[in-house]
Amino acid sequence: MIRELSYCVPTEYDGKKVIQYLRGAAEFSTRLIVLLKNTPDGIRCNGAHIRTIDRLHAGDTLQIRIPARGGTPEPVAYPLDILFEDGDLLILNKPPTLAMHPTHNHQGDTLANAVAAYYAQKGMAMTFRAVGRLDKGTSGVVVCALNAYAAARLSGKTQKSYLAIAGGDFRGSGSIDKRIYRPDPMKTLRACAQADSDIGESALTHWEALQSVPEGTLLRVRPQTGRTHQIRVHFASHGAPLLGDDMYGGVHPEIGHPLLHCESCCFVHPVTGEELCVEAPLHGDFAVFCTD
Repeated sequence: MIRELSYCVPTEYDGKKVIQYLRGAAEFSTRLIVLLKNTPDGIRCNGAHIRTIDRLHAGDTLQIRIPARGGTPEPVAYPLDILFEDGDLLILNKPPTLAMHPTHNHQGDTLANAVAAYYAQKGMAMTFRAVGRLDKGTSGVVVCALNAYAAARLSGKTQKSYLAIAGGDFRGSGSIDKRIYRPDPMKTLRACAQADSDIGESALTHWEALQSVPEGTLLRVRPQTGRTHQIRVHFASHGAPLLGDDMYGGVHPEIGHPLLHCESCCFVHPVTGEELCVEAPLHGDFAVFCTD
């Protein structure tokens, strides 16, 4: 999916080189600038080709053409719950039944396949660029960048809030600060390191108790770091695994996945500069469990 951007050169960049503007005001990565240099009409000024070493003048119109990159997953139709869409972002409410990307265990039944089918219906091919990821079984907000520029500008700059049901009695609020490591490099399972250990990666999770529910507590959770399985393994380490989380001891006969939902994601739009906070309603099984 090709994205075209247009910038009016401000006075402070009068006489400066194109590359200075791209690296400075536009915040383009070196990798993206290289891609643009090798793309026909990737960089133009006032409608004409321009090199990155050429100089700009105040009031010039700098035009950028970002090409599509990477492979497109096989389109497989699946209903999408679209929360927001424009020329740079597609934001979805992922159901717990879908994995994010195709793997040897998931061929066709992924969010990437569904997004590919959505754009194929529009006659467009789109590389799937999820800004962050949700485990299969976790539902909620997924931000998909529709071009490399948007993906790069959003990387590490989103703030997410989750709802979770932990199998324990929690009151008030608190934090879990435990390093996370991978005991077996051939498995996805994670574990928390001992308090005096320096193995693994630092991980910090903040939580707030919202209400007691059958067999546990509904929590609002804000991970300060983004480690794989962070929320799940942190609560399991406290003897309170998320309900339905078979991997970490939260087996429940009525739930086939962890009760974990990304309820909101806040960030600054990578192109417009608008502050956005997108919220996703709970899916049926989670919502029903909260009202039992």
